[in-house]
Amino acid sequence: MKLVECVPNFSEGRDREKINTITKEIESTPQVSLLDVDPGESTNRTVVTFIGTPEGVKQAAFKAIKKASEILDMTKHKGAHSRIGATDVCPFVPVTGVTMEDCIQLAHELGEKVAKELNIPVFLYEEAAQKPERKNLATIRQGEYEGLAEKLKDPEWAPDYGKPVFNAKSGATVIGAREFLIAYNINFNTKDRRLAHEIALSIREKGRSKRDKEGKIIKDADGKAIKVSGKFKEIKAVGWYVEDYGIAQLSINFTNYKISPPHIVFDEVIKEAEKLGLRVTGSELVGLIPKEAMLMAGRHYLEKQGKNPGVPEEELIRTAAISLGLNDVAPFDPAKKIIEYQFKEVEKSLLELNLREFANELSIDSPAPGGGSTAALSGALSASLSSMVSNLTTGKTGYEDVQKDMIKTAMTAQLLKDEFLRAVDLDTVAFNKVMDAMKMAKKTDEQKKERDKAIEETSKEATLVPLGVLEKSIEALKLAKEIALKGNKNSLSDAGVAGLTAQAAAEGAYYNVKINLPGLKDGRFRAKMKKQATALVKKAIELGHEIREIVEKELK
Repeated sequence: MKLVECVPNFSEGRDREKINTITKEIESTPQVSLLDVDPGESTNRTVVTFIGTPEGVKQAAFKAIKKASEILDMTKHKGAHSRIGATDVCPFVPVTGVTMEDCIQLAHELGEKVAKELNIPVFLYEEAAQKPERKNLATIRQGEYEGLAEKLKDPEWAPDYGKPVFNAKSGATVIGAREFLIAYNINFNTKDRRLAHEIALSIREKGRSKRDKEGKIIKDADGKAIKVSGKFKEIKAVGWYVEDYGIAQLSINFTNYKISPPHIVFDEVIKEAEKLGLRVTGSELVGLIPKEAMLMAGRHYLEKQGKNPGVPEEELIRTAAISLGLNDVAPFDPAKKIIEYQFKEVEKSLLELNLREFANELSIDSPAPGGGSTAALSGALSASLSSMVSNLTTGKTGYEDVQKDMIKTAMTAQLLKDEFLRAVDLDTVAFNKVMDAMKMAKKTDEQKKERDKAIEETSKEATLVPLGVLEKSIEALKLAKEIALKGNKNSLSDAGVAGLTAQAAAEGAYYNVKINLPGLKDGRFRAKMKKQATALVKKAIELGHEIREIVEKELK
């Protein structure tokens, strides 16, 4: 699943009707979920947060910017927050399945469209910046809206997209790409803000002022305080007292959690707190967090315990939440706090059914779910068994030499299991799309043309889903072979079943590829799919036989 977050800021925070008019543009866009609308009275500014597929988010962002240009008038705007336009800033943030490069591309595409169709000058910032001096948003905003007309006259400040012509009503828009910002607080058993801030000075990137033996700040030739960097990069931190909780907290902004992960900083803060006679009692997540940050923390704490981190994501998240003390001052609900969980790829997921309900749904006269979803489920069961055997091997006497292999296998199997489970839904969704295309009107030549095009496109998608399952089945078979050779011998039968279910997934997916091919008009695509599927199923059968031989040889 590919997910992007977008956080546009609009220069209106008082007129709720205008704010709703803008956000409705986002809500009406397919493949997008509106997460938060945060208006500010004094700033006269609204921060909007939404997520979705890359294309969906780009469309929603453009529609919102367009609507803002129609109903907001910067000549009448006043507010406490610095701003440069009706849509002041619009960053794209990679969440899952997308790279920073993907978000930079989105920024360019949106910037070009906004400038061309709305006649709004666009500046690119952060990771999308075309010039070093434009990386910092504050630099681009200097002079604000009131100084924009003069600024655009300077060739050095020609917009990245659009003409250097002042748009009095809409101003300019700053579009870019940045990493996810995590707002996170660590709690102490003290009311003393100064002690918390002392730790902030030690860990934050900009650190503290350098002092001499007498405690006086050392300055450079220009009279500016010389700084000593803190322990972590991409960290902003301050110590404060929270009256509602009656405790001091370390308030942290993680501007790139991949460089300085929350769990690593949390462990270091515990050490710093002990030096000051403090205890860390837990922590608090403000807003949302990417799932990967929680999974990283879960794996970290399981590994510290000597456990295999190849467990389901739910267990990793539970371990992370307990280890970080995320329930200390307020309940931590993953369903509400993890950003990926705010977006439903499938409205009515088959995965929400229990085993009996799924079997019942499969057994009736509706054509979906069918063999494709069943093949994907078989793959998920195979990967689950491979992870189980790996976990049953980890830490066991006599298997010391394969510990690293089993940990790697378990982690790979868990990821593969989740991909198979996703395909259970995707196969049914793809089939239903084909059915919907076939129901399209066909009275006129134009309608027939549109219907034929839709059938062709959805049929290709319905072919690619089982092909993906077939490809993943090869990986599942390789894992099954690995545990059959190296895993706990008491679980050899489980390894055998892992091999059988993976082969069933492969052959089942192969049948579902083949059944879609005759109806495709694109001969080149049809030939390519047939060639790939045939080669993959041949490989799957070979691996299945190899696993069977290994198991049969041992089970005498």
